[in-house]
Amino acid sequence: MNATTHDARPKRSVKRTLLILFGIYLAGLIALIAIYGFKGQRNNIYKPQDEFKLENWVNLGIFSINKAVVYLFLAAALTCVSMIYIARRMQQRPNKVQTAVELLFQLMRDNITGSSMDSRTAARWFPFIGTLFLFILFSNLVGYIPLPTNTSAKIDVLGVHIPSFSIYAATANLSVPLALALVVFVSYTVEGVRAKGPIGYLKGLIPGGVKGAITVPLFFLELLSNVMRVLSLTIRLFANILAGHLIILFMAGALAVILGATWLGWFTLPFGILLYAFEIGLVAALQAFIFALLTAIYLGGAVAEEH
Repeated sequence: MNATTHDARPKRSVKRTLLILFGIYLAGLIALIAIYGFKGQRNNIYKPQDEFKLENWVNLGIFSINKAVVYLFLAAALTCVSMIYIARRMQQRPNKVQTAVELLFQLMRDNITGSSMDSRTAARWFPFIGTLFLFILFSNLVGYIPLPTNTSAKIDVLGVHIPSFSIYAATANLSVPLALALVVFVSYTVEGVRAKGPIGYLKGLIPGGVKGAITVPLFFLELLSNVMRVLSLTIRLFANILAGHLIILFMAGALAVILGATWLGWFTLPFGILLYAFEIGLVAALQAFIFALLTAIYLGGAVAEEH
């Protein structure tokens, strides 16, 4: 009886807390509508796309530094420093951080790399695929940390104009996923040619058992398919991260600013918070996993005996 009573109390406490929060939310919504009205004046000055605008902070030609470059360096530094730090402090009895990293290692080794190619190829390409997965993961996660990088909208703090805080991901810039996809394309092409020779690799593009005149159009279709892989890898990563950031931006207040409706910002804020948690908890890791898994599949397919 006592155990049942103790179990019921936390449930009642959570329910009460949720009801209080909902009451505050509803009261705030009603108050904002009463004070500022339901309709507002449309804002034609604010442009949400400026949040993703890249301005050169250091002009060095093709080596110029902008927001995307800074985020790339952050992701690369976090990938290297975190993994090296953990690797140098491995223990016989792992702590929680080491346990999580070991689980991540098994995911990359067994579920991504090992499941898509033979053991010899997997041993050769695991460092590349693992690094690719971790780099994209850190790039995506860093993109959800508000940083003072929006130079198009500055804040005056004691007379000092500093960039406003915003969320931005390097993978939300088309050139970054494209560069990664091109590296993957070159990697599995070189591996296929190394394993089979140039002629053997080209012959391997034709499905096994296919003969006659149909082999010619199939060959060119497979060549086109290889080019489309680059577009597929690029657009999948770019579109998912960019769309997530845009929706969070709109739900967090951009929509209210554009429409000039104060109450709308309060109304959409909980949805923005839920979406923000969803993006961090699932989408960031899922997109890194898909990119790395497809890379492993393409590498495995490049050295496979039969198409």
